[in-house]
Amino acid sequence: MAFVHYLVAVPVEPSPKCPKPSTPNPSLSISSECLNLSSSPPFRPHKHSAFARFRRIGQKVKVKAQEPEVSVTSEAFTQFKHLLLPITDRNPYLSEGTKQAIATTTALAQKYGADITVVVIDEQQRESLPEHETQLSSIRWHLSEGGLKDYNLLERLGEGNKPTAIIGDVADDLNLDLVVISMEAIHTKHIDANLLAEFIPCPVMLLPL
Repeated sequence: MAFVHYLVAVPVEPSPKCPKPSTPNPSLSISSECLNLSSSPPFRPHKHSAFARFRRIGQKVKVKAQEPEVSVTSEAFTQFKHLLLPITDRNPYLSEGTKQAIATTTALAQKYGADITVVVIDEQQRESLPEHETQLSSIRWHLSEGGLKDYNLLERLGEGNKPTAIIGDVADDLNLDLVVISMEAIHTKHIDANLLAEFIPCPVMLLPL
């Protein structure tokens, strides 16, 4: 709460004991006897005086604090209605980065009421991935652990395209609002960070390890 103080000038009269100087001299000093503050009549502003509204010295005025503006970023998060979770590692029981991405995506979906699409990406065909079904089971288990039951699960295997390009195609086709990626996928060279802005048409959340 802020306060504003009003100050009023109080007129003073020279004491009759103090003679007026014969010639004006700015350098002359005036002693304390030259001012008779105690005998000065109290200052009473005229009803038409401009000081009438300042009758109380040190009057406190309450100033309403302005509410901070809501940032554009916080508003944008409430607009995320469809999230994309790409999974590029081949660990049948999922890497720590993938588990972190699943937990973050499910938390965002529950908080904002968003839908989730999971896309499993691999350069090899399904026949060359003997533990692929185990990986899918692990994905479903971690999603259910996060309290998520309804989601879309896509597979883009052996297409010969870069994972970043596939992520961009899916995000564009489904008109997605956010892509959640673990930095682990970038460190392992599964996803090229330099191509994210080129191929992905929506915001990307990179999760540090």
